[in-house]
Amino acid sequence: MAASVQLNLRSFKAPFNLKPIAKQFSRPGRIRCAATTPTKRYSITLLPGDGIGPEVICVAKNVLKLAGSLEGIEFSFQEMPMGGAALDLTGVPLPEETLSAAQRADAVLLGAIGGYKWDKNEKHLKPETGLLQLREGLKVFANLRPATVLPQLVDSSTLKKDVAEGVDLMVVRELTGGIYFGKPRGFGTNEKGEDIGFNTEVYSTHEIDRIARVAFEIARKRRGQLCSVDKANVLEASMLWRKRVTAIATEYPDVELSHMYVDNAAMQLVRYPKQFDTIVTNNIFGDILSDEASMITGSIGMLPSASLGESGPGLFEPIHGSAPDIAGQDEANPLATILSAAMLLKYGLGEANAANRIENAVLDTLNRGFRTGDIYSTGNKLVGCKEMGEEVLKSVDSPVPTVI
Repeated sequence: MAASVQLNLRSFKAPFNLKPIAKQFSRPGRIRCAATTPTKRYSITLLPGDGIGPEVICVAKNVLKLAGSLEGIEFSFQEMPMGGAALDLTGVPLPEETLSAAQRADAVLLGAIGGYKWDKNEKHLKPETGLLQLREGLKVFANLRPATVLPQLVDSSTLKKDVAEGVDLMVVRELTGGIYFGKPRGFGTNEKGEDIGFNTEVYSTHEIDRIARVAFEIARKRRGQLCSVDKANVLEASMLWRKRVTAIATEYPDVELSHMYVDNAAMQLVRYPKQFDTIVTNNIFGDILSDEASMITGSIGMLPSASLGESGPGLFEPIHGSAPDIAGQDEANPLATILSAAMLLKYGLGEANAANRIENAVLDTLNRGFRTGDIYSTGNKLVGCKEMGEEVLKSVDSPVPTVI
């Protein structure tokens, strides 16, 4: 990757190879004791947040600890408030102490934020504002959201089996620009005296070029196809987006570039999702399309994400929300957070072997028929958040044939 857009991927020579060869372990079915003397130590800031966030973070933390210990890795965890929990405790959604702890860490693992309790707060006092401030504070600009339909869960998809089977795509979302951050923004009054609200969709050449290069690198490590999604038939910001992505494509002659309007992309994701390999798009389009892609897989509770910058710690989180309706009832699916922990190891710390252990363990747990309510089907065993975590722990040291 060009030096100007190198992400902070520690000692990871092929940072976007999403399908590493699974490591086979010598003692199937047994969880070994931790390495006697850890050879590597990392600090992780945990942000449980709201709703089901604390439940899934607790499970993912245990999985991280075990997978790391088997690879000679020791973690020190610091738990900090964020979102609604921070609002209740400190009056702001992202306390300075929380941001400082995140910036000092080697990586950050987030649960979920938000809830009905804070929906009527003013904008600067909403939990979601804290998330935007965190991303800005960590200077993460590239959001990676994989969406893979696992064979074990193909029947959980809302699409027909022949449409969903074999889907394996990656959405690369620009994270710190566009309409979510553009200025001017705010409220005002028009010439008729009516109240108005306004936002600005704006991108610079630098912002587009760096996310485009990240996406081309990812496509190069996957199947060599990149689809850039925009609305260049209407929006000037998208016209510049298409112009710059096309220009950057000359640096990657081995990657096939195509362009698609966002409305068509939303339709094609439902009609024929297997046509996509890697998608690159702006902040708001990526937010929407990645959530749509998640339902192809069967549940938003299965999808992890990584947010990376040019330096400093990465931010890793499931793409699901805080699900306040089921919070505290042991019904949450922790697998997206567990897989986010695997992405933390792989992309944030360069610890591919430990990441493979977690990915293998999730696949093995599904192979053994354990399901939370969101992915349950007849013939499988219905379990809660805690039991799903316990089953993943049992599988952490077990060999499985393939990885996610």
